[in-house]
Amino acid sequence: MPITPPPTAVELEHHSVVSPDACLAARRELLRKEKELTRLSDALSAERRRLPWVKVEKSYSFETPEGTRSLADLFDGRSQLIVYHFMFGPGWKEGCDGCSFLSDHFDGANLHLPHHDVTLIAVSRAPLKELSHFKKRMGWRFPWVSSGGSDFNYDFHASSSPESLASGKILYNFAEVDRTDAGEEHHGISVFYRNPRGDIFHTYSCYARGVDHLCGTHNLLDLTPKGRNEHGTMDWVRLHDLYP
Repeated sequence: MPITPPPTAVELEHHSVVSPDACLAARRELLRKEKELTRLSDALSAERRRLPWVKVEKSYSFETPEGTRSLADLFDGRSQLIVYHFMFGPGWKEGCDGCSFLSDHFDGANLHLPHHDVTLIAVSRAPLKELSHFKKRMGWRFPWVSSGGSDFNYDFHASSSPESLASGKILYNFAEVDRTDAGEEHHGISVFYRNPRGDIFHTYSCYARGVDHLCGTHNLLDLTPKGRNEHGTMDWVRLHDLYP
């Protein structure tokens, strides 16, 4: 699908201007569609919660500031865990700018999520020392751990093996795709539930534009006349300490 270019200054200058009554009529018609979308979104969320689960049988280890921890430990005493797969591979000097853009929204959410039985963390394959250095630079407080010592990223399709990259075919967004230009790291979300017996289940994952709803900045931009004002997805985004 071709990308619709953002409106130009000329187009905005010549935008239709009507009477208050005509504007109210147009706004009411849009409100009808907005309500329809809200109801559809609610129905989709309910269907998401009804998805079947997969029990996590494999053991995973993570490098954390408190030492090596298991997947169960990452729940931090809660029953629900949201993992953001942050693109930061071993040896990278800094994290992905798009992942950093999304992660700028996590600390605000974490003022509330822990009080509603949800732990939100970021996971990357880079060593903890490299993650911690970049985290300090960005001023973030959310938990961020390294999965470099286990198959976690590969099993949940947040990283592609050198073998799959060499073949030109990777498993991404629930399909095998030809991606000769793909990097080893991918962004996404994985969600887990831990029952009172300690059993862990993988309940949901999403990738690509599926993570877009994490971004409050996009929701605000969508309210404005210029919208997201980009020629490619998030082409304007920079690390927040690199804006002019």
